[in-house]
Amino acid sequence: MELLLTNARVVTMEPGATGYQLLENQFIAINGGTITHIAEQSGLANLRAVEVINCRSRLVTPGLIDCHTHLVFAGSRANEFDQRLKGVPYTEISQQGGGILATVRATREASEPELVELALPRLDGLIRSGVTSVEIKSGYGLSVDDELKMLRAAKALASKRPINITTTLLAAHAVPPEYHGRADDYITLVCEELIPAVAKQKLATSVDVFCESIGFHLEQTEKVFQAAVRHGLKVKGHTEQLSNLGGTALTARYNGLSADHLEYLDKAGVTALAGTDTVATLLPGAFYFLKETQKPPVPWLREQKVPMAVATDFNPGTSPFADIGLMMNMACTLFGLTPEEALRGVTVNAAKALGEDNIRGQLAPGFAADLCLWNVSDPTELSYQVGLPLLRQRIVNGEVCDD
Repeated sequence: MELLLTNARVVTMEPGATGYQLLENQFIAINGGTITHIAEQSGLANLRAVEVINCRSRLVTPGLIDCHTHLVFAGSRANEFDQRLKGVPYTEISQQGGGILATVRATREASEPELVELALPRLDGLIRSGVTSVEIKSGYGLSVDDELKMLRAAKALASKRPINITTTLLAAHAVPPEYHGRADDYITLVCEELIPAVAKQKLATSVDVFCESIGFHLEQTEKVFQAAVRHGLKVKGHTEQLSNLGGTALTARYNGLSADHLEYLDKAGVTALAGTDTVATLLPGAFYFLKETQKPPVPWLREQKVPMAVATDFNPGTSPFADIGLMMNMACTLFGLTPEEALRGVTVNAAKALGEDNIRGQLAPGFAADLCLWNVSDPTELSYQVGLPLLRQRIVNGEVCDD
């Protein structure tokens, strides 16, 4: 074996099970970037390895997965945070040139290498909290060239840090200023130029849409989904964050990987998710930062056995938090998830939200060797404590990382 972890308390996170599936006094054998064995310590006698890590009864979990981020952008919106706290309404901030279009301007002006360098500290924050896989969306370019530039920058991050990167085209994030009043024309550009280019250059595996009263309506969203499917890309949806347009049900109908936010999801929307493979992704950072009061319907989702993921939604305007542990805590304290549900939300369910649940998100033979070794013995600690150095070691695709 290339690597052995011994004397470990292993949290397997098997899908569909209840509890943490905590296995005591285990070893984990890794070869070729893949887990080959998980078994009791007594079965270790015949195995040898190039490198051995004695876990000393510490907790080992799957590597954490942040399945919804907007890490790549330029500029800062800290001034807007200050303005909002002083009572300036968002409409006035937008009229002054703020809001998402301020990020669009800065991102368009930045070069691809600049976008990579700006994203690295944000990515490092996620890494410090135990993230081994991250999804990164475009959506601040809003033109063919700038959206492609963002996706290239996102993919380039994998060469800068030991991390698994998944990219998503979110060109249908907002109407760009040059298309003001012509949202349908912009959607045509997304469908006829951007999506084919992204598919041809293999810059993303999925396409997302902000289906919302201040974004794009159902008909426009479906046009984007149809174009994505035609070009072999999966779909995702920013849905039911501010109102209930039915975007979640539409996403499920197109076999979407996930529907995200969901604060205004009703019972009909939950029913539409039930029995499908579409994951409900909860984003408590945005809920907290915007001081929202309408919570996603966690009891209904739980009742219908809809898998729930948890993610940072890291972005400059509504969730500037690069800490997946903080999101786990928020999901528990604000949305009522149990610590077990929160951990599932950043492992097995987050992997499913990326379409990677066959290779990541759980600890089992045949799965990618993405693991975290923690300075705790009880998995509940991962949702309970924030800001302490809980992470001892990350392993990504079988490689021990020096973070």
